[in-house]
Amino acid sequence: MEIRDVKPFEIEPVRQFLCANGWAHRVGNADEFAALVRASQRTAVAIGPAGEVLGFARAITDGMSNGYLSMVAVSPFQRRKGIGRRLVGHIIGSNSDITWVLRAGRDGASEFFEALGFTVSTIAMERSRA
Repeated sequence: MEIRDVKPFEIEPVRQFLCANGWAHRVGNADEFAALVRASQRTAVAIGPAGEVLGFARAITDGMSNGYLSMVAVSPFQRRKGIGRRLVGHIIGSNSDITWVLRAGRDGASEFFEALGFTVSTIAMERSRA
């Protein structure tokens, strides 16, 4: 398995993977998803031995101080194998000066991100989309 930045020709296979794994409500429109990926400063894809998409992550960041981990998805059949951990590691890199934030609303997300060193914030606020 390989973890790396998403290549332009992989945007549609990644979108199809996400649609098949519970994200269709956010990535249903191919053009909008392609624009979303292009606007993300960091992306990561997990590619299996047959070239299949096993996972995906994306983030927005200034690269110096703040980052927002927007999406992490791993195939249900590939979970608990370290793929999510490797995707997040690829995204956040080694710069310890960046504070990373995320929304952990899906089942099991809080526990997963806590295991990676994230903690519940007492200062974050959000303005939800309509």
